[in-house]
Order: sequence, then C-alpha cells, then structure tokens
Amino acid sequence: MRTILTLLCCCVLFLSASAFAEREVKRFYVSTDGRDTWSGELESPADSGEDGAFATIAGARDAVRKWRSATEGNEKIPVEVLIRDGEYPITEAIVFTPEDSGFKEAPVVYRAYPGEVPVLFGGRRLTSWELREDRWVASVPEARGSDFSVGAFWVNGDRLDSARFPKAAHTAGDYPAASDFFYTDGPVFKKAADKNEEVKSSTELRFHEGDIRPWEHLDEALFIVFHSWATSMHRVKKADFESRILEFTGAARWPFAQWTDGQWYFVEHLMEALTLPGEWCLDRKAGELHYLPRTGETPETVDAVIPLTRQFLILQGNPAEEKFVSYLHFNGLHMYYGDWPIGAAGHSDAQAEISVEAAVQAKGARHCLFESCEVSHVGSYGLWLREGCKDNRVERCAFTDLGAGGVRIGEAFDAKLVPCLTEYNTVDNCLLHDGGRIYRSAVGVWIGRSSHNTISRNEICDFRYSGVSVGWSWGYDPTSAHHNKITGNHIHNLGKGQLSDMGGIYTLGVSPGTELRNNYIHDILSNPDISGGWGLYTDEGSTHILLTDNIVCNTTTSGFHQHYGRENKVVNNIFAFARKEQVFRSRDETHISFFFENNIVYFDQGELLSGAWSKGNFVINRNCYWDASGREIQIKGQSFENWQRSGEDKDSIIADPLFVDIKGRNFTLKEDSPALKLGFKPIDLSQTGLYGDDAWVARAASLKRITEETK
Repeated sequence: MRTILTLLCCCVLFLSASAFAEREVKRFYVSTDGRDTWSGELESPADSGEDGAFATIAGARDAVRKWRSATEGNEKIPVEVLIRDGEYPITEAIVFTPEDSGFKEAPVVYRAYPGEVPVLFGGRRLTSWELREDRWVASVPEARGSDFSVGAFWVNGDRLDSARFPKAAHTAGDYPAASDFFYTDGPVFKKAADKNEEVKSSTELRFHEGDIRPWEHLDEALFIVFHSWATSMHRVKKADFESRILEFTGAARWPFAQWTDGQWYFVEHLMEALTLPGEWCLDRKAGELHYLPRTGETPETVDAVIPLTRQFLILQGNPAEEKFVSYLHFNGLHMYYGDWPIGAAGHSDAQAEISVEAAVQAKGARHCLFESCEVSHVGSYGLWLREGCKDNRVERCAFTDLGAGGVRIGEAFDAKLVPCLTEYNTVDNCLLHDGGRIYRSAVGVWIGRSSHNTISRNEICDFRYSGVSVGWSWGYDPTSAHHNKITGNHIHNLGKGQLSDMGGIYTLGVSPGTELRNNYIHDILSNPDISGGWGLYTDEGSTHILLTDNIVCNTTTSGFHQHYGRENKVVNNIFAFARKEQVFRSRDETHISFFFENNIVYFDQGELLSGAWSKGNFVINRNCYWDASGREIQIKGQSFENWQRSGEDKDSIIADPLFVDIKGRNFTLKEDSPALKLGFKPIDLSQTGLYGDDAWVARAASLKRITEETK
C-alpha cells in the first residue's frame, strides 16, 4: 500500500511540475548593459546593438504595466523579470503601486537571474583621495555649507566608527568600559512653562570641567546620550563653558540625569577627535570626508563607500481606499548602502526607534513575497510592513549591518478601518544580525498593534536592544495585537552592555492567543548600572500570553521577568545562569499575574525569586530548582520548606535536573532526570534557528562578533 501511495504522489508531483513548466510566462530582463529604451525581452544585447534588456528595474516595472494593460487576458499570465548580475546604482526608491500588482495564479516576480547576484547600490564610492599628512581626504561637494550629512562610512565592507571622544574600548561601543563615556554633572533645572516649579531640563546638559572644549567643529558634532532603554542624539545650539552647560537644538524624550546624575554620553562626528586608524569624519564646512587609514590600506586597494539613498523598494498601496499592491514577488535581490540621516534637530524616540523607517517598505501590500533577498549596510530598519499589509511572507532573507533594526510589522497606533489592519504576515528562516549601529534601541523584529503574525525559525543576534518586541500598547486597554506566534527562533548576543530594560523577547499589552514557543535565547547583557536585561520579558499589561518550551540562559538579570500583567502562562521552560536573580516579579496585583509551572531553573549565583512575591496573586508549582553553587535555596529570606508551607511551590523540588552537558550548554535531559519524573517535557531545539541548504545554515555560525568573554 505504501508503494502505491508513493507512486501516486510522484505522479502528481510530475504532472504538476510539467503543467507549470508548460505554462505561458511573460519574461523581461534587466542588465547592467541594457537600456530602458529597448524591449527588455532579450537577456543580452542583440548582435545589431539595437535591442536587449532594460537597464533598470523601474524600466522593467513600467514595461510590465504597459504589457498588462495592452491586451485583455494578459492579467492571467505570470510575469517574470530576471535581473542579471552586477550593481544597479539607485538614488531614490523604486515605487510599486496597485497597478503593478499581479494575481494569485499570475504573480509578477522580480528575481535574480539564476546563479547571479544583482545588487541595488545606494551609495557612492570615494576614489579620488588626497593625502594630507596622516589622513586621506575626499571631496563630498553636496555637503559643503548644507545640511547634508553622512551617517556612515564603509571601507571594504566594514562599517567604521566615526571620530569620537572618549574613545570606545570596542567596535560599535559594545561591552563598554567606564572610560568609554563622559558623565553628566547632575541635571540642569529650568522653570516649567505651565507650573511654578523647576524641573530637570531635556534640552540642556551639564558637563564636567574639561570634558567638552570649544572645538572649532563643535557645531557639526553629534552628542549620543544614553537613557535607560534608548539613546538620544543631539546637536549643539549653544555652549556655555563658564556654567558648563550645553544647549541642544532639540529635546530628548526624558530629562538629562533622569536615572542617574552621572548619565553616559559621548560626542562623535567630531573632527578634533580624528586620531586613530579606522576613524573618519565629515567636514561639512569644507565638503570633505577625512579618513585615517588602517594598517596596510592604500587608496588603490580600498573600496570606500558613503550612503546616498534612504530607501530601495516601496510598495505604495492605499488601504483606506482598498487599493492594494498584491502578488508581487522579489527573489534574490541584494540592497546595499543606504542612509537614514539625523537632522538638525537631532533624534529622540520613546522606544524601539519608532520613527525610523525602512530600506524596503510596504503599505497596503497583500500576498507579496520577499525571498532570498538581502538588505545590508543601511542606516534604517531593513523592512517594514505597515498599515494594511496582510498575508505577506518574508523568507530566507538576510538583514545585516543595520543602522536601526531588522523587520517591523504594523504601526504604533490602532487601525481605524478594517482594510488598514496589518495581520497574517510571516517572517521565517531569516538572518537578522548586527543592528542598532546608529539607532541603538531598534529591535530585531518589531510587531506593533498587529495580529496573527508568525515569526519563526529566524536567527536574531547582535542588536543593542531587544530581539523581538510584540504588542505596543501599555496597560490593560484593548489592543489590536493578539494571536502572534514567536516560535523556533535563535535569539542571542543582545544589549552588549549598552542599553537596559530589554529582553530577548519583549511583550506589551493585552495579547490573547500570543505564543512564545521553542525559542533559544542566550547572552542578553544590559547596562548593569541602570536596569535589566531579561530573557522573556512581559512588560506593562502583558496578558494571556503563553510562554512555553523556551530555553533561556546567560542573562544579566532574570530569565523571566514580569513587570505587570494578567494570567500569562510560563510553563515547561528552562531558565539557566542568570546573574542577579532567576525569576523576577515587579508588581503585586489583585488578579493572578502569571502561572509559573513545570519549569527548570538552574543557577550558580544570585537569588531564585526576586521582587514582589508577598500577596500570592500568582500560581507557582511543579518546578525543578537547582543552585549549582551548593548554597541552600531561600525565598525572600525564608527556607524553601517554609515557602512550601505557605502554599507556594508545594509540588516543586530542589534537585539537579541532570543535563547531558551543562558546561557545554547542552540542555538535553538524561533519562533519569528528576525533572522528567515531575512531568517536564523535553525541549527539542532541532527545529530552532535557520534551516535549508548547508551554506545558508552555516552563515549564522560563521558570524564574527566581540563577546563579553573575548573583548
């Protein structure tokens, strides 16, 4: 019987493939040696030199529009635009509107020609270098006497740090030392406009004597100020060196010295700070970029690039009028070198760099696919599915070297009309790496006021804030974020000692049906002087969320933390090696805040439970606890036995769960594990992280990074 079924399946597959192969497809071509005045129907120039491929994707898009509308019935024929190898310079986004849409059985596909890598190139190479003593100088004429700025500079593919004081101990300011920063000298008080009292200023910063000097290029510099979960970036309006007060052109979201009198900050893009090899700075007065080369570099051997374009692809529907961009597919396109410049007023967002847009952006997109694409070396987020985006897929894409975050889904506000809802989108098997290089509090994957989305099997690593953020409403107000699935992701090496109040996965608001399942989260390191870096973090109002089958280890603070929320279920997880405490509950409430059951908690420092555990409005039971340091486990100053007598953890045990190799962080349980006898179900990480061909999977393992251990 099995043989018959196999033969039937093979026949069906063969017939389906044959039918697809025989189906009519309209093809156009784009090539670096093409012309937009040609037909685009030849993959290489004709011998006559009078016809060939298009020169640009925009040219092909226009031809597809014209062809679709030319003859009745063309809408039933799939269209494929094959893009040849090479670089395609781009200074502004290619925009697709509803008239560029395909259909369910006849999509419009823009794909890389088989075996080739087309690159949308949004930068400009600097090639004419003048040698001035120890530095190279290149002309950037558009910057002279204007607001034009260069937010980033790459040499041989490496994003280089701009000239700064104080110097950073490590690239990108990761794992900072105390000497990486200046420190505010307390707050500056100002009289409130609407009150007869003084308040801390959010536009004026007091510095210590000698830190800031009357540098010639001070007005071109950028001040980076660290708040708890965000940074703000400022330009100087006025400097008073007698009172040691800087007045900035724009305000921060919070007063300076809000969390501590000695708030971190540094100054970059400062010409006077250009002192070390690998540093650079733009002189806007002269319209020149200065660079101190690294050892072994010569003007003839470097590939030096500044970014010009802000965005590469825009899908521009109008969901309020039910005009959608549908059934567009993008496959194998690479988009490199983009910017998201900081204006004259500076920059300060409340959280997650919410105002920063994306290199690829869609509004009112339906049934669109981004597959095997790459966005790298940009100043913004990678991709954003905005209002009205539904049933779209992002698969096997790479988002790396990002000024902000990886992928955004939804908006920071609720949709007023049903067609404007953002829902049922999928981000699967993607690599999201090295974000927050400019806008530090950006997130790997952000879901705001959006439902029924799936974030699965992704590698999310090396961001300076949270890995995944879901929800985006504070407290218990109704929300349009629910039934989101965050499953099978490998989330790690976050925070890097820079920001705080963050999590591997961070949730906000009422989110019934949302699941955080089978994720492997590790190495979450926050700024230890301000606030926490948690593995699973249910923040304000998180409600009715299931957190199960996750493994969390190596966090600054607890593996699980709930600020406040309602009836979340934290079951069958492993939490290991948090430094300060293992499980943290910030607030007592009148309802059940969460169920913490059937978990394994393994640690060798810090306390087991921390925070508010006195009122009993939680359910905690059937857990396996083990302190590998050999200390007696206590709960809030009392013995574990007394804790159990109070009715908590009555069926929980203190026992070594017997992992196969705890030093190697192999959390497989031995057959005689007491946790298994307690009812714990083994967690299978084989379905976590990237999947597919060996080269794709190996890409995650090949990433280079500085870690806390190797710094």
